[in-house]
This record gives sequence, structure tokens and C-alpha cells, in this order.
Amino acid sequence: MDDRQLKERFAGLTTAHLADGCLRAGVPVRCAPSAVRAAVPGAKVIGRVLPARHSGSVDVFLEAYEGARPGDVLVVDNDGRLDEACAGDLAVLEAQAAGVSGVVIWGLHRDSADIRAIGLPVFSMGALPTGPLRLDGRPGDALERARVGEWTVGRDDLVAGDDDGVLFVPAERAGEVLTLAETIRDTERGQAERIRAGRSLREQLGFGAFLAERARTPGLTFREYLRTVGGAIEE
Repeated sequence: MDDRQLKERFAGLTTAHLADGCLRAGVPVRCAPSAVRAAVPGAKVIGRVLPARHSGSVDVFLEAYEGARPGDVLVVDNDGRLDEACAGDLAVLEAQAAGVSGVVIWGLHRDSADIRAIGLPVFSMGALPTGPLRLDGRPGDALERARVGEWTVGRDDLVAGDDDGVLFVPAERAGEVLTLAETIRDTERGQAERIRAGRSLREQLGFGAFLAERARTPGLTFREYLRTVGGAIEE
């Protein structure tokens, strides 16, 4: 799936749909920590991970851009630090010039007003005025992988972000996850329309029947039941 197709399909989805698609596909649901949010509400991005492990200097970003493919998303590992902003307006503007479609930072950004003006989607843990006051040794694999919370990701992963947060999907499973996400979205939209028309979700899902069946089979979960009736709410 090329970058254009990926963006077109995600345009009608959310990260919540993708997370549910991962769950149904048996793919680990890898979400960034909830503190990683859009710098500008409403921002949305999807693309292949372009990893960069920050050690105090922006040169690692510039080197990453040298190997960027159109539509990549820079994923910055700054170890979740809250004492420095590791990327600002110039790093983001240069990302845009390199064809990068967004920036995700496990850490902080700065130059918020300029970043809003640039318009490139940026996701981070927040903003801070100061840049790095350190310069550590750079790891040899600084451009091969990045850690975001508990997850380590690389170029064989996709990253998606919106107002719900950020998550990662294996690129080789993207088509399957997107198709399942679209199915879940369509089911939920139909259920929402029927609720607005006066038919409750409990009625649509036969919730009374579920309670009766669970009384007979205590091990039955609601998720298992939903799959038998074709409903969606949990995934």
C-alpha cells in the first residue's frame, strides 16, 4: 500500500478504529503514552516510522531527513524527558521540506506558535521553552529504532495519530488492520444511527439475551457475544 492509499483510507478512520482493528486481528495494540498528544487539536497523521534517537543535538533529525521517503513520520525518542524540548520550529519546518508528513516526540517540543503556523502535525508530551542543555554520546543505532513509552518501533512500523493519541501498527499488517477498522467503523455508525432513531443499543445487541446466556454460561464474555451477533462497541 503506497502513502497516498494509506492516507486516503485513514482519512475516514480514527486511531480508536485502528486500535480495535488490531485487537480483532490479533495484533498487539501499541499505543504511545497518553501524554503524547497533538500540539494543535485536530491534527491527524499516518505514515511509516522514520526513527531518531535524540542525544542533545538536532543533527540526528537532519540525518534522518536525508533518508526520508515521502510521507514518513519522524518518531523522536527523547526518553520521555520533561526537562528539555528536543525539537522546535526549524526541525519541524525542515521535516516538511523533506517530505515528512508529521513528527511524533516521546518528549517535549517548543516554538509552539511557529509550529502552529507551519501546519505540519506534531505530537508530543507538551511544550517547554528551553532546548537541550546537554550533549550525550550518540548510540550507533540512533536512526534504526525509537522507543516511545514501552514500545520500540522502526521502519517496518506505521504510526498514526489524531485527537485520541498515537499508536503503531506493523506495516505488513496494515491492509488487514485497516479493513477490519473500516468494518468496525461502519458497524458502529449504523448502530449510532439506530440509537438516534430511537432504537437503544441494548435492544440492537440483544443485551437481555446476553445476560440470560451469561447466566447459563458464566464464562461468556460480552466481546465473545458481540462477535456472534455482529455488533461493535468494544472492538
